[in-house]
Amino acid sequence: MKKICFLLLAILGQVTLAKVSYKNYKVYSITPKSEHALKTLIDLETEAMEFSPFQFWHGPTKVGHEVTLMVGPEIQQNIKNMLNNSDFDSRIMMDDVEEKINNENRLWRSDVVNPVNWTVYNTLDEINNWLESLAIEFPSYITILKPGKTHQGRDIVGVKLDFSPLIQKQVVFMESNIHAREWITSAVNTYILDQFLRSTQTDIRALAQKYTWYFFPVMNPDGFVFSHTENRMWRKTRTRYNLFCYGADPNRNWGYQWMNGGASQNPCSDIYAGPRPFSEESVEVMRGFIANITDNMIAYLDFHSFSQMLLLPYGHTTDPLDNYDEMMKIAEVAMAKLEAVHRTSYIFGNVAETIYIAAGSSMDWVKGEFKVPIAYTYELRDRGQFGFLLPAEQILPTAEETLVSVVSIFEEYEKLHPTP
Repeated sequence: MKKICFLLLAILGQVTLAKVSYKNYKVYSITPKSEHALKTLIDLETEAMEFSPFQFWHGPTKVGHEVTLMVGPEIQQNIKNMLNNSDFDSRIMMDDVEEKINNENRLWRSDVVNPVNWTVYNTLDEINNWLESLAIEFPSYITILKPGKTHQGRDIVGVKLDFSPLIQKQVVFMESNIHAREWITSAVNTYILDQFLRSTQTDIRALAQKYTWYFFPVMNPDGFVFSHTENRMWRKTRTRYNLFCYGADPNRNWGYQWMNGGASQNPCSDIYAGPRPFSEESVEVMRGFIANITDNMIAYLDFHSFSQMLLLPYGHTTDPLDNYDEMMKIAEVAMAKLEAVHRTSYIFGNVAETIYIAAGSSMDWVKGEFKVPIAYTYELRDRGQFGFLLPAEQILPTAEETLVSVVSIFEEYEKLHPTP
C-alpha cells in the first residue's frame, strides 16, 4: 500500500512540475433535452476534480440550456457513447484546445517584456509595471493602490483615477480577472483606464472626469500567474486545501448568500466556494478595501468571460429584486449601443435567470450589502467558437465595444437620476 501511495505522489509531483498540455482535448457544446440527460451531466460534473481529463466550461443548469465541456483524448470515446442518444444535442466546438492556446497569443514572446498596447495578452508583471508607469506619467490623476497581498505573497495592485481629487465625487469600482483564465477581462479593463486618460472624445472625457474611479485589473494574481506559467485553463486561487487540490473559486467566496447554490464544497471542484466566506486572502483583502469606499459608491462593474452577456444581481434567485427593472432598461440601451460598434450581440438579465444559479459573487456582495445603485457583470466575447481562448486579435474590438456600452450605462442612469 505504501508503494502505491509513493508512486501516486511521484506521478502527481511530475504532473504539477510540467506545464499542462491540452493537446487533442476537444470542447463539446451539449444541450440536454430531458431531465435524465441533465442529471447525467450533473452527475459527471460532481465527479470532476482538478486532475480529471474533463472540465466544464459552462456547467449543466436546466433542460435546453447549453453546456460546454472540455474532454481529454482518453475519455472522448466514453463521452461520444454518452451523447449518442436522442436525449442530447451536441457538436464539437473546438477540435484541439492546445492548438487554440498556441494561437491565442501568437504575437507574444516570453523572452521580452511586452508593452500593454492591446495587441497581446500581458502577464501580471507587465500589467503592474504599466500601472506604475501611469502614476509617473499622470501623477496628478493616478494613485497606485496596494491594499494587501495574496496567499502566495503577491501584491494586489490597482489604481485610483481622479481628475479633481480635491472635490468629493461618487465612486466607481472596476474589477477583472477574479477568474484566472479569463484573460480578455483585464485587457478590457486596462483599455478603459487608458482611454479615460488619453481619449479626446467628449463623452469619454466627461465620464472619466465625473467620478472617482478604482481599477483593479487582476483580482486573483496567484491564479492569473499560474494560468500563464503552468495551466492555461486554471480558474481558482492557489491556496492548498488537501494533498491533491488547490484553490477556491474567488467569485463564490464572498459572504452574501454564500453556498446558496451554484457552488461546491469539494476542494477539487472548479466552483469550490472555500471552507468559509472570505477564506481566500485575496478576497479578504478586497473585502476590506471595497467596504471602505462604498459610502459614496454609485457603480460596481465586474468583467468576466465568456458568453456575451450583461448580468445584474442576483445569482441565488431569479426574483427581480432591488432596482432590477431600472437596470434592465439601462442594459437594453447599452447592449444595443455595444452591438452597433462591431455587430456583437449580447443578451442581458439577472445571473440566475440568464446563465445559472451562482451565489457568493463579488457583485452580489456589493449589491446585497451596500445597495450600490449600478451593479453589472460583463461576460465578454465570445459565444463559443474560442471560449476562454479568445485570440489576441479580438482584444481591441472587444474593448472598443465594451467602452461604448460603459459610457451608455452611465448616460442612461443620469437620464433617470439627473444630478441637480
